[in-house]
Amino acid sequence: MLLEQAQQTSRGVTGLFRVATWRLRTYARTVTDHAEPEPDSTRLVLVRHGESVVTVNRVIGGVRSCVGLSDLGRQQSERLADRLAATAELDVDVLVSSDFPRAIETAEIIRPSLGESVASAPIEQRPGFGEFDPGPEIDGMTFAEYVERFGTPDWSGDPHTVIFPGGETAAQFHERVHAALDELLEQHAGRCVLIACHGGVVDAIARRLLGAEMTGGFELQTLNTSITEFVALPSGMWRLVRFNDGAHLAGLPERTPRAVPAAR
Repeated sequence: MLLEQAQQTSRGVTGLFRVATWRLRTYARTVTDHAEPEPDSTRLVLVRHGESVVTVNRVIGGVRSCVGLSDLGRQQSERLADRLAATAELDVDVLVSSDFPRAIETAEIIRPSLGESVASAPIEQRPGFGEFDPGPEIDGMTFAEYVERFGTPDWSGDPHTVIFPGGETAAQFHERVHAALDELLEQHAGRCVLIACHGGVVDAIARRLLGAEMTGGFELQTLNTSITEFVALPSGMWRLVRFNDGAHLAGLPERTPRAVPAAR
């Protein structure tokens, strides 16, 4: 979520997800279904972009106001690239990003580590995997000004509620992401696709693939450049292989100090 950029979960809470050997395994299947993925099963890897300049500046950063990664965001992306090059843990066929500069920059940094065929191919930019569109009036507004004018949003409520006047509702956002996902999976069935995207997009795709409601029930907060991975099963369901894997972030600062609002 865009406003979630200002309220990241502390690393003390999410530290378990940064242990290299830890893999959260959740199965979207019945207990008695032990079918394993086929060798040519579709695999979907979601990487949240590195820390962004708009996050550091405490700004609601839609596609109009996004100016890319902070210095720390580039370090995070470089750490991920080094990890993927060293471990070869992902056999990626297709690299995709949203059309936000912060996602494109993240994809560009990790692309050389994904093998020669991916490194030499263009990044597929798909606007459908962009973060919430806050609309032209609110895009670039500070979080403080937004809360002062419209109050603190309830992301767990009715998905049709207008949170960003002139922008997308949660329902419209999820519908857009789901349409982009359906198109991607149809075009790249049986391949491993990595998408450099956003926290809200990771949430929307996870809810879709695991059969959850658009809002409520639980809350997902992903670390910058963390890996979330799904694989398709013969049953037609999806397995969550890992969530929020940020082992490569060990030793980096939690975040860049945030901008202090100017005194009135």
